[in-house]
Amino acid sequence: MELAGYLAWLTIPAACCLDALIGDPRWLPHPIRWMGWAITRSEPLWRRRIADEQLAGLGFAVSLIFACWAVAAAITFLAWQMHAVIGFAVESVLLFFCLSARSLHRAAMEIRASLALNQVDQARSQVAMIVGRDVTRYQADDIARATVETVAENTVDGILSPLFFAAIGGAPLALAYKMVNTLDSMVGYKNERYLLFGRAAARIDDAANFLPARLSPLLIALAAALAPGFTALRSLQVAFQEGANHASPNAGYPEAAFAGALGVRLNGPNYYHGVLVDKPYIGVNLDPVKPRHIGGACRLLTCTTLVGALFAWLAVSRSFL
Repeated sequence: MELAGYLAWLTIPAACCLDALIGDPRWLPHPIRWMGWAITRSEPLWRRRIADEQLAGLGFAVSLIFACWAVAAAITFLAWQMHAVIGFAVESVLLFFCLSARSLHRAAMEIRASLALNQVDQARSQVAMIVGRDVTRYQADDIARATVETVAENTVDGILSPLFFAAIGGAPLALAYKMVNTLDSMVGYKNERYLLFGRAAARIDDAANFLPARLSPLLIALAAALAPGFTALRSLQVAFQEGANHASPNAGYPEAAFAGALGVRLNGPNYYHGVLVDKPYIGVNLDPVKPRHIGGACRLLTCTTLVGALFAWLAVSRSFL
């Protein structure tokens, strides 16, 4: 194998190691923040150009996703043309920016630490930063449930989906996915402002996560089987029996797999922007979430990240070996 091919084969492990070592330090310029800036600047331009909100939102979303992929593809192509080591470094760093295992783990464990010290108000403020729901009424167990749900859902959004797209199209396609995900988080709301304009972004995000979300129970159950303290068979059972019981077409599958592995009940009614959304429970016959389950969810997150990275690397290996 030539040096370029060998180094390209190592980009996924290198990116995962970078994420495990440094996570998302605030001092480091991050492409996701640039994506947010591009979304904010582009929205009014598309609204002014096209009167039809739904059509404007489609052009807005597709143009940003394509531009993100094109810029990343050009950067990686030029880097590989300059030298194999430069190409390896650039592509590894760009893929590292797409992963969020360490930052998700850190955020969840900070909430667990606050709850352990009975600092419920602080934990409530911390969980409000990582969920999109109204948490003003939440007590310790509610905060723990929201944290576990976020860890489970973002195991797909922040880890498995980027690895899935990296295995198919390298860092450029993984970054295009992150633009999809960022668009959905910023404009994919069913409110007066974004009901029509953000519909395309939300639908594209649903489509992008469709396969990774449905593959996630297998990876989560395998991780549960490899790590002590989890129930792999129950993880699969709950995922396949109750994974579709969610308002989101994708979020229910990883949440159900986590619920089964941990032996806890997730989801249920929640307030979003002051409106009560009556969601069904997942893991209906299991125990309520307690703060101690946050640590278990983080351990399962770490194990699933390792399993997902291994499978993505093996998929890429077929092209190089």
